[in-house]
Amino acid sequence: MGLFITFEGIEGCGKTTQLELAADKLGKHGYPAIVTAEPGGTPLGKKIREILLKRSDLSVSAEAELFMFLADRAQHVREVIMPALKAGKIVLCDRFSDATVAYQGYGRGLPIEMIEKLNSLATAGLVPDLTILLDLKIETGLGRLRNRATETDRMEKEEIAFHSRVRQGYLTIAREEKERVYIVDASKDMAAVHREVMGLIEGLIREKRDVFSTHSRP
Repeated sequence: MGLFITFEGIEGCGKTTQLELAADKLGKHGYPAIVTAEPGGTPLGKKIREILLKRSDLSVSAEAELFMFLADRAQHVREVIMPALKAGKIVLCDRFSDATVAYQGYGRGLPIEMIEKLNSLATAGLVPDLTILLDLKIETGLGRLRNRATETDRMEKEEIAFHSRVRQGYLTIAREEKERVYIVDASKDMAAVHREVMGLIEGLIREKRDVFSTHSRP
């Protein structure tokens, strides 16, 4: 089996950029890595993403939102993530099950225990080997979004109180799962964050060196 690494955090934390930098670094050192994301990592997921994030004209209840994210994840795990892991690859994923706990649980107020059970069903019990939580103050993250040229999506347009609950949810997850979730201060400059992220990934690879014994170290 390969390694499954997820990147999490509030809007504007820079996780997508850091994921891409990590993928580039791994690729340059010969590691078989793939980049994917939720929602939208499969053809079905792209349709779901359009409804969830782009269709601001639709009214979506918290429960309906939850089940659409779970449907995206169920397809994503079976169509993309598990085949890649079985092929011995490193899978770098932009958001995974923790996002649903943080956004639909802590953010929307749906029962955490219920979400965890549904996540387990959607993922077939798959848990990341490492989760990198890029933590940032809400005001800073939303400020970064305002400086982007692209249009904000439905989640990004939520009120500050919602984003604050999401952030606290992520920090709670990190406190409860210290062996898997590592907090990285995303307020630092991009290069410093990248070095810390790669340090975590390199540490995991060294720990699992038998899986990648035929490849050079980053």
